[in-house]
Amino acid sequence: MKGGTVQINWHDTKPVLTCDFHPHSGILATGGADYDIKLWATMSGKDQKKAPEVTYQSSLSHHNSAVNVLRFSPSGEQLASGADGGELILWKSHSTDAGEVWKVLKSLVFHRKDVLDLQWSNDGAHLISGSVDNTCIIWDARKGSVHHILDGHFHYVQGVAWDPLMKYAASLSSDRTCRIYINKPSKSKAVEKTNYVCQHVIAKAEPQIAEESKSTRSHLFHDETLPSFFRRLSWSPDGSFLLVPAGSYKSTPASEPINTTYAFSRQDLSRPAVMLPGASKPVVAVRFCPMTFKLRGSKTCNNPIYFHNLDRLVQHHCYILIPNLLVLFAAPFFKHPYRLIFAVATLNSLYLHDTECIQPLVIVAGVHYAAITDIAWSPTGNYLALSSQDGYCSLLEFESQELGSPVTLPEEKQTDVTEVEPVLEPIINDKDKVSLDDRMERIENSQRENESEDGKHTSPSTTMIPSNPCKPAKRRITPMAID
Repeated sequence: MKGGTVQINWHDTKPVLTCDFHPHSGILATGGADYDIKLWATMSGKDQKKAPEVTYQSSLSHHNSAVNVLRFSPSGEQLASGADGGELILWKSHSTDAGEVWKVLKSLVFHRKDVLDLQWSNDGAHLISGSVDNTCIIWDARKGSVHHILDGHFHYVQGVAWDPLMKYAASLSSDRTCRIYINKPSKSKAVEKTNYVCQHVIAKAEPQIAEESKSTRSHLFHDETLPSFFRRLSWSPDGSFLLVPAGSYKSTPASEPINTTYAFSRQDLSRPAVMLPGASKPVVAVRFCPMTFKLRGSKTCNNPIYFHNLDRLVQHHCYILIPNLLVLFAAPFFKHPYRLIFAVATLNSLYLHDTECIQPLVIVAGVHYAAITDIAWSPTGNYLALSSQDGYCSLLEFESQELGSPVTLPEEKQTDVTEVEPVLEPIINDKDKVSLDDRMERIENSQRENESEDGKHTSPSTTMIPSNPCKPAKRRITPMAID
């Protein structure tokens, strides 16, 4: 893996608030506080053994305020962008002799205040958007009209997500609740229409002890003081589970809260199935890699890995840290017959996880001066982009099969979620607490066992953690401007 902060003038030094890759061409789109959308072509640095770069392609100028979110439609023919003041615009791609040109198709008018997040339905027929006016709106993208208004939140709606199987939708608000909506189609003149109604409101953790009163139930999410306007949640590509950021978990009423991401199983969306603690700062966005990978096997889970070829990252003051030892478990998240990989962005760092292991594959920190605002995967999974309020974007490039061996699933497998067997309790609770020394002994024992079985052979694309994992990690260095 190579990459780092791309030192160019992205949006006239203004904050970059959002990013997304075109689902086919791989063009990177960014939106910023300069009111513009800009399109960039990515350039691999593998041949020159350097970090990837981007080249400017064009600008889409129509917004009158900061662009907070943009997302390409699944077909790639349209682009939706949301901005301050309630602006929501649909752009359409046109082929000309000079190349591809994007033009305004429709302006979707109803939100009274800033649009903070949006997502397309999997068929491209609808959009869902979340706003500072405390509402979610489901739009008919073809007609450009309001299809349904979801107004149950009491504060800003900072994240929305649409189930790829189009049965559920979800929203996350600074009122400290996540709402799950289910589609109960209604028929009008023999025509079936989507009709989403609220099924669950997730706000507080269930008490671990039956005798505990309801007054001791702690909130699952951060309140409005979280220093970000974004809480971007995401469904897995197969629809088997939902990842929700901005988590704040307390094992007991007196304990300190832990920043976390929650995973909700499709089989039970009323409560978290898994939590991912360990982040030093609140989580603001999660995003799945669009590719599916073959399983690596339990041995890889017992031996955490980190990526090679980090010389360019070091030059940009970006460090790969050893995963948080407090969450090293060998059990998988879900019993998938394949691996899904996802990125978790906190205010100041990026975690890469997969569904086969509990511990992060890699942690990237120290690449930006200010808060991270959005993350995006390229369609082939070889690039990962993150935007920041410091006015820059970072781009990570993965070599072929560095994340694993891609696998194409049959169509019926992509929609079959009945095989998923989630862990239905939080990973960390009082009865599961194990001392750090015990965990380290387990890790060292598993490494010795694997070495005795496999000799000293290691994969050419990975390296084992050093034999002394308790050795303090290098101190993080604050990023410095590079002229």
